[in-house]
Amino acid sequence: MTPALEARGLTLSWDDGKTIVARDVSLQVWPAEVVCLVGRSGGGKTTLLHALSGLTTPLAGEVLMHGTNITGEQGHVSYMLQKDLLLPHLRIVDNVCLPLTLAGMDRSEAHTKVAPLFERFGLAGTEHSWPSQLSGGMRQRAAFLRTYMMGNDVVLLDEPFSALDALTRGDLRSWYLDVSRELGLASLMITHDVDEAQAMASRVYVLQGTPASVVEVPPQASAILEALG
Repeated sequence: MTPALEARGLTLSWDDGKTIVARDVSLQVWPAEVVCLVGRSGGGKTTLLHALSGLTTPLAGEVLMHGTNITGEQGHVSYMLQKDLLLPHLRIVDNVCLPLTLAGMDRSEAHTKVAPLFERFGLAGTEHSWPSQLSGGMRQRAAFLRTYMMGNDVVLLDEPFSALDALTRGDLRSWYLDVSRELGLASLMITHDVDEAQAMASRVYVLQGTPASVVEVPPQASAILEALG
């Protein structure tokens, strides 16, 4: 078996090579696994996700998905940002269907395809609600479902729970672990929260130093904090 997502020796810059943000970064994410990426603010975490998603091309190294080189190519992985970015003028079902309709699928066909997933994602009964009528946790579930409808089994998550209150955040962490395992998703999640990494990850990568390098540590608070220095 090959990793669902793999980075090999990536060297990254956010200004066309003038400033090296990270050097020789390698990591792996396996199917149905949640891996957390932890690092200090400005340490290169989002820059790394941009390279893994194909939004930018690394100066060196390669990105592989199921063993195939996808370096610098977009559309192979799903990428969810911190904010849900639901469009306020569209009902939830149409927000969720956006990846399908933008790809050319008929709206009614898209609705039919997504309908069975609303219950699985804890959204039954919200199909015709407006985003403003949903709680923060429900909006985030809708954003997760929209991300899933992109059709990729590799998901990059940039602090997806950080805007939620503590109780909602805990509920959604448990929910996402269950859903991602059920669907076989390989998830790489940025977090600043050591407790969150400990609770969710099977493995943790820590970005450290300048330029950043990566080290794998056990999902234990003491090991993460030690690596962060």
